[in-house]
Amino acid sequence: MKAPLLTLNDGNLRPAVGIGTYQIRGGEGLSQLQAAIADGYRLIDSSTNYDNEGIVGKAIRRSGIPRSEFYITSKLPGKYHGYDDALTSIQESLARMGLDYFDAFLIHWPLPKRGKYVEAWQALVTAQKLGLIRSIGVSNFEPEHLDAIIEATGVTPALNQIEIHPYWVQERMVTENKKRGIVTEAWSPLGRGSDALKEPLITELAEKYQKSAGQIILRWHVERGILPLPKSRNLAHQRENLAIFDFELTEDEINQINQLNKADGRIDGQDPNEYEEFE
Repeated sequence: MKAPLLTLNDGNLRPAVGIGTYQIRGGEGLSQLQAAIADGYRLIDSSTNYDNEGIVGKAIRRSGIPRSEFYITSKLPGKYHGYDDALTSIQESLARMGLDYFDAFLIHWPLPKRGKYVEAWQALVTAQKLGLIRSIGVSNFEPEHLDAIIEATGVTPALNQIEIHPYWVQERMVTENKKRGIVTEAWSPLGRGSDALKEPLITELAEKYQKSAGQIILRWHVERGILPLPKSRNLAHQRENLAIFDFELTEDEINQINQLNKADGRIDGQDPNEYEEFE
């Protein structure tokens, strides 16, 4: 199985679904990633903060699949938002993975209280010009953060990876990203431990389409123009999460799922304007 490809605003391609690697680490994580690659995953989303860049690189090398077929993402932690620190951090991340370039590299959190995300973005622009990164983007950025970096550099992010799931629909941010030509990626697209998978509406749709609850939610993302990055250690679920391109939800069904949104729907209450990233 392979996911169809999307075209980003910089002309680069990206699979329409990928695998998230938060908490996938060590030898067990390596086996899980090797299985995911064997099942057809080519977009692998990592981060310096996930402490797994080494096993991601090893999984790629052990796969026997050409590097050019993969789409590898990592992210810049807040402690390296300074321009020089950011450039060095990108090079270190590449060395840990054993790669010559990233397909995408994102600023993990804006951390506006620290006020250095524009400087970090300027470093990503430079790294892209140096050939270290194919596509540059951000994660958890609000409209004001996006506008600040675009105004400072004239460069619009290709991606904005944000929290989205049925309890946190993010219609406003999806629209704001689209308005700027930015592809929205979803972290924790299934709700990470929430009851979204057990919602009667979701289970009814799963029965209707003969799909799992997770597949219904991931298809909901795709229908909204969002690129989901589900994480699963379960090999059967990994395969299911990739098999979402042989059916479609109706517009009414998409709208019904949207109504599951909650005012306090964030998983860990991580407001990008307030959240101070873990180090």
